[in-house]
Amino acid sequence: MSVRLTAHVQTWRPYTLPYPGFVGLAGAAIAGGTPGPAHFAAAAVVPVLVWLGGHYLGDWFDRELDAIEKPQRPIPSGRLSPRAALISAVVCEVGAAVVALAVDWRVLVLLALGVVGIAAYSRVCKGRGISGNLVRGALTALAVLCGATCVPGGQVWVAVPFALVFLLHDTASNLVGAVRDVGGDQAGGYRSVPVRRGVAYGARLAQSLYGSALATAAACVLLPLHERTSYLVLLIAATAMGAWVFGGLLSQGDGITRESALRAHEVLVAERLVLACAVTAAGAGAAFAVTVLVPVLVFSVLTQNAMRSTHEIPPAEPRKVTAP
Repeated sequence: MSVRLTAHVQTWRPYTLPYPGFVGLAGAAIAGGTPGPAHFAAAAVVPVLVWLGGHYLGDWFDRELDAIEKPQRPIPSGRLSPRAALISAVVCEVGAAVVALAVDWRVLVLLALGVVGIAAYSRVCKGRGISGNLVRGALTALAVLCGATCVPGGQVWVAVPFALVFLLHDTASNLVGAVRDVGGDQAGGYRSVPVRRGVAYGARLAQSLYGSALATAAACVLLPLHERTSYLVLLIAATAMGAWVFGGLLSQGDGITRESALRAHEVLVAERLVLACAVTAAGAGAAFAVTVLVPVLVFSVLTQNAMRSTHEIPPAEPRKVTAP
């Protein structure tokens, strides 16, 4: 594989790519209506393309910060030029817009909001405390609504509570990522929650948000769901994974290391796929949802093991990521 192609693949973060597609699929499944294969495909493809464009755009905005803390990444290492990253972002977003217009003009509106949110997160909100984490969570909420809007005759209102679930969930997981990155954020002048209040506080706040997401998800059982039992079983499985993550993080107090925070976030990357599977099962049945889950979960775990540590942490001695 050429150096340039490898740089693009690393920018994609392949271990994250199934997630936005699965969330969009969940939105389509829960909305009811009369979806065909093309509508399900659009519900997955549009969020994935927007997500890919967001990776390029985020890395373009973060190139100076990454040069400080993550010089091994494609742009600061010189393997991917800033111009190539920006062009790639535009290509991805234009591709998403073409698919959106082929389905429903309202999907294009949600897509535009997503692109604005990506720029706002990377350029303005990321270094300004909880607002950045909330914007990141809102991007996944938009993917749920995008999926629901792709379905002819779909009841988008049914997807709104689930959009709130993913907003709270991804705000929490993004906070765990901020705990991991506190050293670089502090060096770059970012005022994230862990930089301002410490990593232990950041982990506790993430746990509270995660708990709120699960409580909202449990309340969604009152909605007109196709399969409640499968939904609850998969929701319990996701809850068990999250409890393991936050139990381990909180037990470390102020001694959370960058490496342990990365391991916690890796589990959350798998856990959120199970959560998306639960919502999909609620609308389209367990057989369909689990059939999607198994290959994407295996793909995500394998690519994380192969790629993620070197993408997030440059070769160095392990060190604590406590903040003053």
